[in-house]
Amino acid sequence: MTARTIWISYDLGVRGDYEGLYVWLDAHEAQECGDSVAVLKYDGAVPEKLKAELKKAVAIDKRTRIYVIYREPATDMNKGKFIFGGRRAAAWTGFAQADASVTDDES
Repeated sequence: MTARTIWISYDLGVRGDYEGLYVWLDAHEAQECGDSVAVLKYDGAVPEKLKAELKKAVAIDKRTRIYVIYREPATDMNKGKFIFGGRRAAAWTGFAQADASVTDDES
C-alpha cells in the first residue's frame, strides 16, 4: 500500500495524552493545519490500522475525540470518520437566525 494524505482532527480533553499524540504525529512528520488539526502521509489501512496504531501510542479515555479525513481508494471519494469519540453540539448552534415568516406591516 502506498502512503496517502490524511487529516486528523483531535480533542483529547483537558487531561488528555497530548504528549503521546504529539510524539506519534512528529514520528509521522505531520504538519500543523490550525488548532487541533494535522495533515500527514499515512501508509496503512484507514481507519482500521490507524485506530489500532493510535490506541497503542495515545492513552484513550471517554473524552478522547479523533476524527480522520481520507480518500477511500475503492471509490475515490473523500470520507470522514470518528475513530474515537463522536459528535457534540457545535459551538455555533443557534447563531443563525431562523427564517421566520417575514411579513410586511402595512399601516
